[in-house]
Amino acid sequence: MWVISCSELSGRVVQHVAFLPVAIRLEIELTSTQSDGTWTWRASGAKKPKGALDGALVPDGVAVGDVVKVEAEADLDGLTVVEVFAPKSGRKQPEILELLGSGGDGPLVTTQLAPKGRGRSRRGDDRGDRGDRGRGRGRDGGGGRDGGKRGEPRGDDKRGRGKRDSGRGSGKSDRPRRESTPKAPARPKAPRLRPKRAHQSTAVKALPEIQRGLAQEVIKGGVPGVRAAVDRMNEKAAAEGMPKIKTEPLVTLAERLLPSLKSAEWHDRAEAALAGIDTVDLRDIRSVVVAAENAARDDETRKLADDLRTGLTARVDSEHRKWLEELAKTIADGRTVRALRLSSRPPKAGAPLPPDMAERLATLASGSLTADISHDRWATVLDAVAYSPVRSSVKPEGRPESPNAELLGAVKKLASRVPEIASEFGIAAPEARKRGRSRKPAPPPPPVAEPVAEPVAEEATPAASKGEEVASE
Repeated sequence: MWVISCSELSGRVVQHVAFLPVAIRLEIELTSTQSDGTWTWRASGAKKPKGALDGALVPDGVAVGDVVKVEAEADLDGLTVVEVFAPKSGRKQPEILELLGSGGDGPLVTTQLAPKGRGRSRRGDDRGDRGDRGRGRGRDGGGGRDGGKRGEPRGDDKRGRGKRDSGRGSGKSDRPRRESTPKAPARPKAPRLRPKRAHQSTAVKALPEIQRGLAQEVIKGGVPGVRAAVDRMNEKAAAEGMPKIKTEPLVTLAERLLPSLKSAEWHDRAEAALAGIDTVDLRDIRSVVVAAENAARDDETRKLADDLRTGLTARVDSEHRKWLEELAKTIADGRTVRALRLSSRPPKAGAPLPPDMAERLATLASGSLTADISHDRWATVLDAVAYSPVRSSVKPEGRPESPNAELLGAVKKLASRVPEIASEFGIAAPEARKRGRSRKPAPPPPPVAEPVAEPVAEEATPAASKGEEVASE
């Protein structure tokens, strides 16, 4: 049980809060028996957890050294075994596969010999001629039917093969075959941030013992996690007929513990980020620097935050220089798609490309969009252009005469990013959506009814005339 004093929260009463044990299943190894009838055990294949269990729970036929499955309840004192399951007995009979056949008593293997004279295929004559020609046994003493030398084609073969060779060399078009560029070695991925938990563990140990379990729940799921854990325990308590736990005192205490625990967690992440400032992924370092505004609460953590910002600035500048060098080399190698993809992911956000490099990249991309390339290649280059910083400067040198459905779908999808290229396919770019939520116009106010004059009562007439007379007097 956990006892949480409400005097820390409101200064009034002491309330006892019961945390119910959790039932788990695990495999244990029975290690020995005691004189009082208990058995000692330990987790299967490990030294811990370990403990003792009542000998009455052990089923018959189980001996020391056996591994059995048990059900145990976990609480603050450890694991308590409440049930031991008997081990499954091994299979005595071997597994047998049943053969299902036709049910007849015929021979298991049958043999059928092919009749004579059918050993040659339908193209046997040609094969025979080819064999005679290969052995130099032609009718004219030459290597073929026409008396040619071995390996030399006939006259009509020369003409036919010459045509085929010329067609094969030229292909569908007379453009030169594209030379394969050597593949650049893949860049190793930066390791992700893996902080230790030294400061976090110190912060938990500094709390009173009765609050440490609650602190662990706060670390795992924050205040919503504490609410969910209390709700689960209340459901189980209601099912077992036990009183429910009040949620608000625990939530109030969790909200009080949350800032210090988050600060300790950030301290661990910041130290790991500073230690790996030259290698750790930039996204992780940026996330630590952004969180420093709320997590740095003392002089030590503020100094750590300043060191992180300085190190991040130097790292970004170094990565940006390497990025420009790699981009220039990729453009020089003629790797269009790779260069376009690389240009869209600069390490320094918002940094523009140098003008000369942007011009070379746009020229390379324009020369890659021609009418001779395949539709798939056209769509791939177009997708890379659409997300690059030079998309507005790319002018295709040609487009396929009859684009297929996949290419038209790609152009339509990217029309808003490359409207000039989409217009060459007859596709209009959609209108840009306005940012923010569209507000519906307020309904006009209801019309105000004009006041209707009430008719004057006839009895008021004499009074009015009487008043006029008094006024005149």
